[in-house]
Amino acid sequence: MGSSAVLGARNLTGCEHRLALDFTVQGDAAASDVSPEARRRIEAAQLHRDEVIALLHGLQSDKDPSTIVTVDDGDHRSRVAETRAAVESGAEWIFRAALPTDRVRGRRGHAEALVRVGGGYLPIIIVNHRVSTPSNPKRPTDAPPPSLLTSPLWDWRPELDATRSVRSQRRDLMRLAQVAAMLADLGWAPAADPERAHEVWGGIIGLDADCIVAACLTDVLAEYEQIFARRQAIVDGTITTEPRRIGECRSCQWWPRCEQELVERRDVSLVVGGSQTLVLRAAGIATVDALADYRGAPPEDWPGAAQFGDAIISARCWVDGIPLVRRVSRPTVQRADIEVDIDMESYSERGAYMWGTLLTDTTDPDRPVRYRPFVTWDPLPTQDEGRSFAEFWAWLTAEREAAHSAGKTFAAYCYSQQAENRWLRGSADRFHPDVPGVPARAEVDAFIGSGEWVDIFEAVGRNFVCPRGKGLKRVAPVAGFHWRDDEAGGEASMEWYSAAVGLDGGPTDESQRERLCVYNEDDVRATKALREWISSDAVLELPLAQEMLGE
Repeated sequence: MGSSAVLGARNLTGCEHRLALDFTVQGDAAASDVSPEARRRIEAAQLHRDEVIALLHGLQSDKDPSTIVTVDDGDHRSRVAETRAAVESGAEWIFRAALPTDRVRGRRGHAEALVRVGGGYLPIIIVNHRVSTPSNPKRPTDAPPPSLLTSPLWDWRPELDATRSVRSQRRDLMRLAQVAAMLADLGWAPAADPERAHEVWGGIIGLDADCIVAACLTDVLAEYEQIFARRQAIVDGTITTEPRRIGECRSCQWWPRCEQELVERRDVSLVVGGSQTLVLRAAGIATVDALADYRGAPPEDWPGAAQFGDAIISARCWVDGIPLVRRVSRPTVQRADIEVDIDMESYSERGAYMWGTLLTDTTDPDRPVRYRPFVTWDPLPTQDEGRSFAEFWAWLTAEREAAHSAGKTFAAYCYSQQAENRWLRGSADRFHPDVPGVPARAEVDAFIGSGEWVDIFEAVGRNFVCPRGKGLKRVAPVAGFHWRDDEAGGEASMEWYSAAVGLDGGPTDESQRERLCVYNEDDVRATKALREWISSDAVLELPLAQEMLGE
């Protein structure tokens, strides 16, 4: 008897309660509303897939054209028919392959490519994130041998690759497992290799599109079958789910509904992370109130990296409406004579289009506090990104050297340096020495490693317990700062940027450029306001963590 629900690979990972709501409320396990942010990621991923498929097709130009098939766009039925015909003809490569929906098992699947191996086909998927990273070239001689296998893009020839390390993602492996299982059921999978009779393989091409990462699916398939059965039971209603707050909630259309339910029952997940919630519930601490009143030892399985006292304080803050708590009697943050707040704006994996700066001379009250953005409005990716980065770097270096020459201290600030560091280094790697003024990687690393590059996000975590999160837009309002644009945020800025430059041939709205500059300026001013507040006596009005714990 067939299943009533048909699951795609995307339904096998992520929140189980979201899957249940998608199906029971909307009637389709794949029917989640798509937010603007999700739509942007989908469009970017599709563009990447199209570009890579064109590249792969071009690499087969020396082959008999009849053995290289690209399935035409169209309805699902016609795409399946074209894929089936290509398989029956023994095509070497089938791009944009669509598999027939398995109504009996209740699953659907597709692959960006099928490559003929051993009389059958291996699935290859194309994803818009990195699936491997360069390995350390100075790997010790006694280190374990490399285990990652990669293949060139033009053929399936996996070999051990000592130059890379894998960055596997669960959702990629689940998707490959589903497609591989469907190929096996259709009789389209490769014949078993006598020497490796139980091995099943698939391939992943990532953002860099410079190789195929070979993924052994043998163990993954066993896990896949268990997950698939559980997920099918969820959409069939034989396994019930309930909400709990996790990271995925931030972008989920169901969050308002789930949040209301969680608040009504004062669920402990409102103040702690996902894995911590499970540990607390197992220990009988299911509500925020129970956690706020708890004074015993941490539960046995409490994650070692998390401070249990912070969880209790966060619960007390939620109950009493307290936004922030001091960890120390006198919070501190590094200050300097010349202070530069920096905020970078990027678009997905395409690059960094703006470096916003705000300079404050604390020794000269008559010197204006000036916001200055370094920006390119050429649609990313663009070589002009290197030009704007070079101008930013030259300005920053000049201000830094001028401070040193005048005998003044200097500090540059950002909020959560991970993103800034990524594009500082990435810009040097991509544009030096081809673009004049772009520094070498070593110069960038020296700046990042200096004591003059200060992360205010780290300072906040060191000085405060933040029950509502440590994001700038969560913390800066406590210091009295507010953004001019009510819609300001990372997700909205992506939409503004797309319109500002007419990305991918879309209409251009140059008014969004000014909006982005205002947003960026407010971010650097928020960072300045926050660090100055940390240094002021006003911060002493916050309660002290030790007092809240009764220590």
